[in-house]
Amino acid sequence: MKIGINGMGRIGKLSLWNHIAKKHFSEIVVNVGREVGRGLPDILQTIEKDSTFGHLGVWLHGCQGGRVIENMDEASGTATFDGVPVRFLRNHRNPKDIQWRPHGVDLVVDCTGVFMDPTSAANLPGGALRGHLESGARKVILSAPFKIKNKGQPMPDDALTVVQGINEADFDPGRHTLISGASCTTTCLAFLMKPLLDHFGAKRILSASMVTVHAATPSQKVLDAVPKAGATDLRKTRSVMNNIILTTTGAANTLRLVLPEMARIGFMAESVRIPTSTGSLIVLTVNFQSESAKNPMEREQILDVYRKAAQGIYQPWLECSEEQNVSSDIIGYPRKAAIIEAQETHTRTGFVTIDPQHLEGSDPALVKAMGGKSLEIPVTQATIFGWYDNELGSYANLLGELTIRVAQHM
Repeated sequence: MKIGINGMGRIGKLSLWNHIAKKHFSEIVVNVGREVGRGLPDILQTIEKDSTFGHLGVWLHGCQGGRVIENMDEASGTATFDGVPVRFLRNHRNPKDIQWRPHGVDLVVDCTGVFMDPTSAANLPGGALRGHLESGARKVILSAPFKIKNKGQPMPDDALTVVQGINEADFDPGRHTLISGASCTTTCLAFLMKPLLDHFGAKRILSASMVTVHAATPSQKVLDAVPKAGATDLRKTRSVMNNIILTTTGAANTLRLVLPEMARIGFMAESVRIPTSTGSLIVLTVNFQSESAKNPMEREQILDVYRKAAQGIYQPWLECSEEQNVSSDIIGYPRKAAIIEAQETHTRTGFVTIDPQHLEGSDPALVKAMGGKSLEIPVTQATIFGWYDNELGSYANLLGELTIRVAQHM
């Protein structure tokens, strides 16, 4: 089976690396959508070398690895990467015009970050995700969260958001044609929340919040620039090399698509960009209702949940580390969606005082019988740190696993 990759940005390039390593597909067809440099040799050099992850041959085979690109043919736009045939298309950027059908591609991974609305018609001027279906694909995976421009429109029945290892069982091959692989942050966050939900249940969790301390992305400016007309966030045009920049994340909304039980939990998500190339951190704060003041929830109880999860069904994607990590330790870390920094996990228990008269739906007779007394509820706040390589190690790896799973059900 062949696979198509649309776009050669960070995730497109690293998805190509990932599938070259996995060797699941007989051929990879990459739509670059335009000419690059002086031709195919420049495309190959761009793919072979990476400022963050090094040389493709060394990444594949270690210090003994050499050049792994062979059989370059400019006329056909083809080359062999470590034995895997790869074809490059350079003519069309609109998905409906890409020649997937003539090249025998049934499954496409769109990594452009441009076509994110699953409700847009295939013939939308400028292109749409559904255009891939019109040009021959049977399934399309989006390497980003869906983003519906018309907020009043519901999610289409044939669209699904999946985090591999969390809710891939929700994928129905007969129903779903557009599949979002969520985001790097949502992927890590899902593996931080799911073990807690499995063990304690949603009812024990009163509220939660997270901040992702996130590496730079290509959407940011290297040096300060003048904002475009109508821009409302002036920080997006400030130099990513010199600043810590406050920004936003849609991880909270996307998480509810992957873990529906999160809908009943008050949850907030924030993002801070920092001047590193990859290697990010989620700081998760969760408020639990403790069983009693005499028996409060403690850090070891939280860590035991993660240790058992990392040794059990989430073992391929979750790790509970006892080491003292820094962000560069996470770069390229294979396959793990989240790495818990166990030494820094901590809890504090206090009391929340509640006036029964202010409880929604409270029984007046019960309030009267209490004689105006207040309720004191023990609440434990837990802070959990989760590392993730937002590019190759975590996200591109899990996206590759999801792609193979979809392919196996076609």
